[in-house]
Amino acid sequence: MERVLSNRIDLSSTFLKYLAIVAMFLDHYAVVFIPSDQPAWLILRVIGRLSAPIMCYFIAEGEFFTSNRKRYLRRMFVFALLAHFPYVIYFNLPIFGATSVLWGLMNGLLALIFVKHSPANNLIKIAFVFFCCLVVLPADWNYVTVLWILGFGLFRGDFKKQMLSFLVIGITFHLIPLLRDYGSADLYQLGIVLAIPVLALYHGRKGKSNKLLQWGFYLFYPGHLLLLELLKIMIR
Repeated sequence: MERVLSNRIDLSSTFLKYLAIVAMFLDHYAVVFIPSDQPAWLILRVIGRLSAPIMCYFIAEGEFFTSNRKRYLRRMFVFALLAHFPYVIYFNLPIFGATSVLWGLMNGLLALIFVKHSPANNLIKIAFVFFCCLVVLPADWNYVTVLWILGFGLFRGDFKKQMLSFLVIGITFHLIPLLRDYGSADLYQLGIVLAIPVLALYHGRKGKSNKLLQWGFYLFYPGHLLLLELLKIMIR
C-alpha cells in the first residue's frame, strides 16, 4: 500500500485502535468535565478528532478482511444498540433524537458491503447509500462516517485516493457546515487532518490480537460512557 510518509515507523492496527479509543475517552471527558475556555479543553478536543477517522478506516479494513460479513454487521448493530442509552444519558440528549457514532459506523459498513458486493446497478447503489446517510442523521458525526467508510473501502490499496476522499468529505460535509454555523468555537474540528499522518504510518500490520481484545474494543464504547457517567454522578 502506497504511503506518503516514510515507512520506517510501522504502527499496527491494534495500536491505532487503542489510539482511537484513548482519543475518544479524552474527548468525551473534556466535553463534560472541562470548561470550554480552558486550554486543556481545546487540546483534548483536538486529540479527540483522531477517533472517528481511525474508526472509519478500520471498519473499512475489517470489511476487507472479515470471513463473515453478516456476522460483522450483526455485531456492529448489537453494539450500536448497547451504546445508545449510555450515549444519550451521558451527553443529556433526547432518547429518540440522537445516538452514538456506532450507529453511523454500522450503516457505513452496510453501505460499503452493498456497494462492493451487490449485483444491483449503480443507481440503486447510490440510492442505498443515500438511505444509509439519511438514517444516521441523528448519530454523532452523522453521514460523514458513512461516506468516510465508503471512501476508505472503495479506494483501499491507494492511500493517496483514500486520503483525498477523506479530506474532500471532511471539509465539505463536516468542517464547512460546522465552521459556518459555530465559527471559531469549532476550530478544533480541524484536528481531523491529524489522522492523515497517523494513518500513513500504518502498513497493514495487525499487531497483537485475541478474542478478549476484539470484544474489548466494542465494549469500550458503552463501558467508558457508563464510567464517565458514574464519575459525573459522584462529583455532583
